[in-house]
Amino acid sequence: MACVLEAPLRMSVLSEVTASSRHYVDRLFDPDPQKVLQGVIDMKNAVIGNNKQKANLIVLGAVPRLLYLLQQEASSTELKTECAVVLGSLAMGTENNVKSLLDCHIIPALLQGLLSPDLKFIEACLRCLRTIFTSPVTPEELLYTDATVIPHLMALLSRSRYTQEYICQIFSHCCKLRHWHSCGFKSSPQPLLCANGPDHQTVLFNHGAVQNIAHLLTSPSYKVQMQALKCFAVLAFENPQVSMTLVNVMGDGELLPQIFVKMLQRDKPIEMQLTSAKCLTYMCRAGAIHTDDTCIILKTLPCLARMCSKERLLEERVDGAETLAYLIEADIELQRIASITDHLIAMLADYFKYPSSVSAITDIKRLDHDLKHAHELRQAAFKLYAALGANDEDIRKKIIETENMMDRIVNGLSESSIKVRLAAVRCLHSLSRSVQQLRTSFQDHAVWKPLMKVLQNAPDEILVVASSTLCNLLLEFSPSKEPILESGAIDLLCSLTQSDNLALRVNGVWALMNMAFQAEQKIKADILRGLSTEQLFQLLSDSDVNVLMKTLGLLRNLLSTRPHIDQIISTHGKQIMQAVTLILEGEHNVEVKEQTLCILANIADGTTAKELIMTNDDILQKIKYYMSHSNAKLQLAAMFCVSNLIWNEEEGSQDRQDKLRDIGIVDILHKLSQSSDPNLCDKAKTALQQYLA
Repeated sequence: MACVLEAPLRMSVLSEVTASSRHYVDRLFDPDPQKVLQGVIDMKNAVIGNNKQKANLIVLGAVPRLLYLLQQEASSTELKTECAVVLGSLAMGTENNVKSLLDCHIIPALLQGLLSPDLKFIEACLRCLRTIFTSPVTPEELLYTDATVIPHLMALLSRSRYTQEYICQIFSHCCKLRHWHSCGFKSSPQPLLCANGPDHQTVLFNHGAVQNIAHLLTSPSYKVQMQALKCFAVLAFENPQVSMTLVNVMGDGELLPQIFVKMLQRDKPIEMQLTSAKCLTYMCRAGAIHTDDTCIILKTLPCLARMCSKERLLEERVDGAETLAYLIEADIELQRIASITDHLIAMLADYFKYPSSVSAITDIKRLDHDLKHAHELRQAAFKLYAALGANDEDIRKKIIETENMMDRIVNGLSESSIKVRLAAVRCLHSLSRSVQQLRTSFQDHAVWKPLMKVLQNAPDEILVVASSTLCNLLLEFSPSKEPILESGAIDLLCSLTQSDNLALRVNGVWALMNMAFQAEQKIKADILRGLSTEQLFQLLSDSDVNVLMKTLGLLRNLLSTRPHIDQIISTHGKQIMQAVTLILEGEHNVEVKEQTLCILANIADGTTAKELIMTNDDILQKIKYYMSHSNAKLQLAAMFCVSNLIWNEEEGSQDRQDKLRDIGIVDILHKLSQSSDPNLCDKAKTALQQYLA
């Protein structure tokens, strides 16, 4: 099978290639095994550090021949080993090289090589596999296609420190998650993977990865320790089963968490401190270690905060901030502790000034690298600010008062990097939970403008967070509500309610619900027009209870204040009553039915809208049924309907009272006036007084 580079070479170039490299490939076909071996050794020396030579040899078909020699029983072990070394060297070139090797089915050949009794050959195969599996172009699934591979790798762990290092490295690169949580952000490096069958963590765990790798943490080799540590980080991430196991496993007479804590100490290499902090973070988030455990509060959190200092390298600062964000994301106490650790809030402001014109970086290569990756620092800072400000008003205030913070967020919303945009929106969302900030900083910086821009044609993951933020900006006390309305938000939100993405449907309806609260008639009419009756019905029959609840909340807000109630019922009354009937008859929870009865109570408060209920015997029977329900919330909501229908001072009240008495409502009110529930009792007595007045 021929292996070719993806980019075709021009003929003139190819003739040069052929002249300079052809003899290396020709020697692989020599009938004398000794000359073949020498040819492979010479090829090895020619390709080390020479990407052009690697590409030439691949084009000339060296790979299929090397793989043939590697798999031939007649080949000496020395020849097979040298072939594996050359293939590993070719794999260290460009991503195209790796693709060419994969096209030639290198992985099954190398895995087969692991069955050899010769340790040097096994190590060479593992080194090559490690190089290939750590390349982003290699599908991790290739490690799992043959069920015998993982147990065999576990068995090889005991052979040498090289097998330990390479196998742990292969595991940590080939252990990907199958799912991503829809809410909150994940700061770990594992990308999304959707696969059938058990996920990678489970496969490795079931084959004894934890027990087989635990003792490697105390290996005399630093490289082995590090690869074992990285393995535990990817195994524990979002995995309660692995994390709970790690807490109780011993490694060289000590529990693993104690070993991790020792590796956090300041005298250890930074890479080791960071990775062990990740292990403890992931175990904590998976519920295996309590958030108030001293190893989290006094060791892990301070270690991660240390990593955010400007003395650290760019990637260390990024990793430290993202892992710390993940650690504190769901715990208000950890957020408070982090906010007063090492002046963290001020320290993060430096993430936006990097590299500065007077940067201390003298290494030109490092400066070039950091300029290309400076956006990662901004992304990490936004994530950590978002986590810090998730719950506490004082922390939000401190964040917003950090120099130029709002300007930085506004700039972040329009950055070219999608990850920075997403992190900036998350940060804005976190800060938008503050009533005070919505009224001040958000208004001063007209944050709604760039936010509305972000909502145009953004990918779903940004849309979800941006629309959540918009929900907060549309609350009635937010000064941004008015300009957002004027900028065409209704159409945008109505379109979100039709999304296949559940979170977007919820947010679309939620924002419309906030928009409709105490709104003027024109806005309510625009919402109804934008949604259409058909879409309103779709939402009321949505299988998700959150969508249903927010839609009912929207209806309730639309049907408030009498002129609005009468106006909407005159145009949409029939459809609304139909929906109410369906929900009250359906299998819904108490909250849904309570909200639906509250909508009926609002309709009953209208002047002409009342008649829609009074002329609908089915609905009247349902109100009567819920007055005698076993749930007090539903009884109370049903009584609100009755009170609004029989209120004395309103025209036609006598006829309505008579009709309700005829169907037995007054008898139920008498019963409820004796209720042990004070709310029900008071409401029933108040209603009965309307009959006596």
